[in-house]
Amino acid sequence: MTRLQEIRRILWWVLLLNIFVATAKWVYGVITQSLGMQADGLHSFFDGLSNVVGLVGLWLASPQPDANHPYGHKKFETLTAGAIGGFLIMTCFYLLWKAYRSWAMDLHPEVTSISFTIMLITMGINIFVTKWEQTKGGELKSDILTADSYHTASDVLTSLSVLAGLIAIQAGYPFIDPIVAVVIAGVIAWTAMIVLKDVFSSLTDHIRLEPEDIRTAIMTIPGILDCHEIRTRGLANHVFVDLSIHVEPTWSIEQAHGLATEVENFLLTYFDSVEDVVVHMEPEGHETQQRES
Repeated sequence: MTRLQEIRRILWWVLLLNIFVATAKWVYGVITQSLGMQADGLHSFFDGLSNVVGLVGLWLASPQPDANHPYGHKKFETLTAGAIGGFLIMTCFYLLWKAYRSWAMDLHPEVTSISFTIMLITMGINIFVTKWEQTKGGELKSDILTADSYHTASDVLTSLSVLAGLIAIQAGYPFIDPIVAVVIAGVIAWTAMIVLKDVFSSLTDHIRLEPEDIRTAIMTIPGILDCHEIRTRGLANHVFVDLSIHVEPTWSIEQAHGLATEVENFLLTYFDSVEDVVVHMEPEGHETQQRES
């Protein structure tokens, strides 16, 4: 099974679990007029929607590089993660509006033992999904799975807030329900910022590998006198490396080319996330001569 196939399989399973979780919380929240449960159910629906967006993003990112896209289509994964962050922000504003309406209309939700049962079961499912996506997101170096795990983790936190709100309502404090919705909106906003920060790192070509780590590895190759101007960009699992190395000025073009090929193959093997390497060859002392001239 390829990396994309594995990510796709995980997203399908998570989508099915999110549909079940969202339906249970939303339907019973509507029946009991619990804004907290409705808000949490809506959050889970957006979890499912983000899974759909993730599947579409994987489909767009799967084609191999071509003449018009020599670097491939992997940034569709980043754009997909950005869409998930956008959905989170939309959810946040929607919950704030619902909280205001609940407060203005002075609604009094009903709390039953079924309310607590539904919240505990769905929270357990979300904890499992969060840990699963985080683990697989790290193993597969997937922006989509990592972003979605943040989304699901925020659902666990919101479920805890809802449980606290249900207890307060049962104790005779119904005004707690819209407050819980506001707290949930704050958690979702914080989650969106984390997701979008990762997205911006990819889109703005933030460094993906520490230059000193690359230099330390490269300098173990015989024949290299120096290594500098190391640059990396791309996605966490799809990194492009650009660097310059110094060799003896008496080397032939054939010798330099052979060493450059060795450096490329070495980095592709040494760093699992490296996709492509561009090596610039310079004769030792070339920079000094340029400064003197």
